[in-house]
Amino acid sequence: MDINQALNEILVRLFHSINAIEEQAIKTEEFKNVTTNDMHVIEAIGTGEPRNMTSVARMLSVTTGTLTISVNSLVKKGFVERSRSEEDRRVVLVSLTEKGKQAYEHHRQFHERMIEEIVGELNEEEKQVLIKSLTRMGVFFEEMKKKKS
Repeated sequence: MDINQALNEILVRLFHSINAIEEQAIKTEEFKNVTTNDMHVIEAIGTGEPRNMTSVARMLSVTTGTLTISVNSLVKKGFVERSRSEEDRRVVLVSLTEKGKQAYEHHRQFHERMIEEIVGELNEEEKQVLIKSLTRMGVFFEEMKKKKS
């Protein structure tokens, strides 16, 4: 098998595995009604200051309308709350509720365990090669995303 075919198979398997494992890791009794998409919205909103919908939508590469649908669901589930900007009442801000912050932390811990498992036995040189390779892959995906916009 040549390098291109091997990398393609590895990347396809990784993509599917990460999605499946992330979905399983999210599903606990406490967060049984949270989808992977919900968790990505929660992650984009973050635990800091309230964020405007436009910046969150941009982070997720979705339209504000698409984000609104997700946020409506998360508000109903008790993970997100909306408010209006004091400076400009037209601007809608979103932030995590206490329940949302717990979900955020749950997801963060999953990612932390995943990274620890991946780099745990790598030496420093291998870590740098991995970072360089994944950075290149990220640049490629960002460029492809821009071409589609």
